[in-house]
Amino acid sequence: MNRSYDRLNRRSMIRGLGVSMALPWFESMPVFADVGKPKTEGGDAPKRLGVLFAGNGFHSKEWWAKGQGKEMTLGKVLAPLESHKEKLLFIRGLYNEEALKGNIHSSMTGNLLSGAPLAPGGEIRSGTSVDQVVAQRYGRDCRLPSLVLGCEKANPSVHKNYSMLYSSHISWSSPTAPTPLEVYPALAFDRLFKNDVQLGDRSVLDAVLEDAHDVRRRVSRTDQQKLDEYLQSVREVEQRLDRAGKRGEFQGWRPTLTELNMDRPADGYPQDVSEHMRLMSDIMVLAFQTDTTRVCSLKLNNDHSSLRFPHLGVDYMIHHLLSHADTQDWLKVNQYFVEQLAYIATKLDAIQEGERTALDNTMLLFCSSMLTGSHDATQLPVVLVGRGGGTIETGRVLDYREKENRKLCSLFLSLLDKFEIRLPSFGDSNERLAEV
Repeated sequence: MNRSYDRLNRRSMIRGLGVSMALPWFESMPVFADVGKPKTEGGDAPKRLGVLFAGNGFHSKEWWAKGQGKEMTLGKVLAPLESHKEKLLFIRGLYNEEALKGNIHSSMTGNLLSGAPLAPGGEIRSGTSVDQVVAQRYGRDCRLPSLVLGCEKANPSVHKNYSMLYSSHISWSSPTAPTPLEVYPALAFDRLFKNDVQLGDRSVLDAVLEDAHDVRRRVSRTDQQKLDEYLQSVREVEQRLDRAGKRGEFQGWRPTLTELNMDRPADGYPQDVSEHMRLMSDIMVLAFQTDTTRVCSLKLNNDHSSLRFPHLGVDYMIHHLLSHADTQDWLKVNQYFVEQLAYIATKLDAIQEGERTALDNTMLLFCSSMLTGSHDATQLPVVLVGRGGGTIETGRVLDYREKENRKLCSLFLSLLDKFEIRLPSFGDSNERLAEV
């Protein structure tokens, strides 16, 4: 075994000048065998946690699921998940007690993943979010402990005695520090692979081709096909980013250019919401596929969002105001957000990792900080997609509306257990959800 292959076997990487790219799961190479825990026997792929957030709640009459497995029926909001019913867990009736105190968007969102009291008066204090607890305990062996993506910039203003930063961040590394949010797809892409963003605009794949060819000669025919498909998926995202930059569709600039190829536009929202969200979804999939990180959150919009959706024919009203009534246009926007979850789930389910798929090894938590745009946080919309490495029984509907323990943080305790992170309490709960 030569030194190049030995390095790959130990580090599960292919490298080039200024670039490191983690390998996907292979049957003929123990890619994940020496990297972190928890994992299944035989060096199988690790578990991942993905969190997707959609602000302002959903259509009050169309957020529901009934039945089990193939026979499960879904409300119109969740219709895009039809093909994933058997890998879906719909949870109804959970709530976040602290979110009921302020009864405004920021006071409902800043502690969604922590259950912690929020400091008012413009002060910033929440609690460490569940995704970052997983990242701090479980993500240290990856290139990135976590990746936090967003499609709308953070809002630093104050609204009704609470900082709007609470509306802008669901991921918190500590009670006083929201995890940095990356809203530019090009920079998020570079973070996955590049060691130094000042190395010029050379293609990531061009930089690692020599190492990739060396790996290809040493793996099985099945793994050769998997490697080719993986590299092609990286190339496609890279090319789409290049095309979008040339069309001026993203605000800001490519940070890897030696000279700016366009003037920096004024701060604002992405001009093309559809392509922006899709690219961020692809980046989440790539991050999991390459084991660059095992914890990723994607904030599709802010609570109290100002996004518009011209590609849906809904350009007359911002997202926040649209959420105040159960119109057909509001349903259309709801379905569009759920489509992003379905897209990620479909992509992960197409990635084979031994006897399972990447979706089988992942738990995707889809949530909002209120059930409806009328600020109803007495119960929260929660859906899990994926089986968490076989630790989650899916194809079910769980209803906690009439149960004594219906705290959202009880769900988080149960999910932390799946990662072998066993805490006596989290947020406002010291009791698991036994059914999860």
